[in-house]
Amino acid sequence: MFGSPLNPLVYLVRNAAKSVPMVGVIALAVMLIAWIVALMNSIPDSVKAVYSYSQYSLGVTPRGDPAMTPKLVETFRNECPVPIERIIVCRGSSAVVRSIVGEWPFVVLAFNQDDMDYFLDKHFVTGIEGRKPTVGRPEALISEPVARNLRLKIGDVLLGPDKSDDYSPQEVRIVGIAKTSEWMMLTDLEYHKANHFPPIDVFLVLAKDRATQAELDDWALERFKGDRAKLFAYRELEESTNEMFATLYQILNVVIVTLVAVIALMIGMLMNIYQSQRLVEFGLLQCIGYARKVLLKRSLKEALWVTVAGWASGVLIAHAMLRIAYAVLMEPRAWALNTMDPKAFAYTLVVPVAIFAVGSFTVLNRFRKFDPVSIVERRLV
Repeated sequence: MFGSPLNPLVYLVRNAAKSVPMVGVIALAVMLIAWIVALMNSIPDSVKAVYSYSQYSLGVTPRGDPAMTPKLVETFRNECPVPIERIIVCRGSSAVVRSIVGEWPFVVLAFNQDDMDYFLDKHFVTGIEGRKPTVGRPEALISEPVARNLRLKIGDVLLGPDKSDDYSPQEVRIVGIAKTSEWMMLTDLEYHKANHFPPIDVFLVLAKDRATQAELDDWALERFKGDRAKLFAYRELEESTNEMFATLYQILNVVIVTLVAVIALMIGMLMNIYQSQRLVEFGLLQCIGYARKVLLKRSLKEALWVTVAGWASGVLIAHAMLRIAYAVLMEPRAWALNTMDPKAFAYTLVVPVAIFAVGSFTVLNRFRKFDPVSIVERRLV
């Protein structure tokens, strides 16, 4: 089946009861590492997904001074070095969405009808189930991810007087669900002005595309540094998210290194036992003419096969488990999870490298003082 009797697969297949457990241990280690890293990555990925609408606009507030809003708008119109497609003067109130690690703050934007139409087109809305909010009415339009996350449907209450985090003096009911991957909650501007305090206008500055928007954001963050203006840019969100999880990833690295070290030592001990049980086989082969170099090469190839098979099996199992987790846990709540996360699978590469290194050391150490004659004589006697 495998050609030469010294083919490294011969012993592994014929002694599956010994080789399969080692492959299984490696596969479980790989699966565990990929699983942990992918789930950890889902947290910052979810943060960026929830607030990804800010890639297409720059939010500006006057830090509580309503007189500053028209001045800031005028500054943008006169000084901005890149073309501005639109400035939307609006208002906002607070709400929350659910995440893996608890509740996150979100903003309910209040637009007039024309600006709402523009905002929906800008965020790739392909249709609306239901309708848009009526002028002056306590009604809201939310996107599909928000609806899944909060488990809301048309007719449910989004904001209300009995909700501390999603407050409005009247019950604001959902009248439409926008078909888009972006997260958004929108209400009518006239209703907001009549019912929400403080009476402060904010505004969004939008460029024609994401590349130009990034240039606009960079300019604004530098231009208004120290001014009476608070800016909300996607770049700052990315930077703060990366900083927030930097320490957590350092802890994760320590955990993974510890896990790999334990697994590598465990596999090394198993290989040592595994090689000890084959001393007679190696002694007989060397006595009938096979060079030690050939036997050493065969043993190293066996170790490589076991390591690669374990890693490949672990990657496949991890991908299957992540797909199940996405379908059952993440997608129904609109949480982000990349089932083909390259970073998660890159982390697993340290497992086969470490295990093969330990396994190779075990094999080399075993053959270094190997005496085939004494082994055969002991066996014959």
